Amino acid sequence: MSKDQDAALLEDCKRGDRKALDSLVRRYERQVFKVAVRILGNRDEAADVTQTVFMKAFENLHKYDAKRRFFSWIYRIAINESINQLNRRKNADVLQEHLGVSSDRPDNQFENDQMSSELRWALDQLSSDQKTVIVLRHFVEHSYDEIAEVLGIEPKTVKSRLYSARQKMRDTLLSKGILEA
Repeated sequence: MSKDQDAALLEDCKRGDRKALDSLVRRYERQVFKVAVRILGNRDEAADVTQTVFMKAFENLHKYDAKRRFFSWIYRIAINESINQLNRRKNADVLQEHLGVSSDRPDNQFENDQMSSELRWALDQLSSDQKTVIVLRHFVEHSYDEIAEVLGIEPKTVKSRLYSARQKMRDTLLSKGILEA
């Protein structure tokens, strides 16, 4: 779908057209979910985040800058919501640990055949900025320019963050004996 088609659908959404809203959700839902699941590592949380992303996006359509691509705007919301969910999870884990409650329930375990638990663990050791660029580049397969647009940074900054993130993941995996030098 082109930028012009998105713009037309967005205008229809602003006028209350449910079909236009459904079209935009169908267009971007899978990609938003994919970003969220890669950042969160939990399909249930990613589904919740995906719903929240679209709810927030359509509540705030009046804030959307039509000069930018819609996918960049919605991805930015998805990344922010995923990071917020990670922070909520960390706070809940600290509380559960303090109260002596176990969070190792089967429904909270990451179920993804494409990524080993070691790689997931190494990814979790990264900062939010580093994790975001790794996910967008290697799992969502965006170009440097697309990542730069989504994050509102320069492509050279994307490359720098990717380099740092890859190095940190490599060092983390080496230090745990998961990867050999």
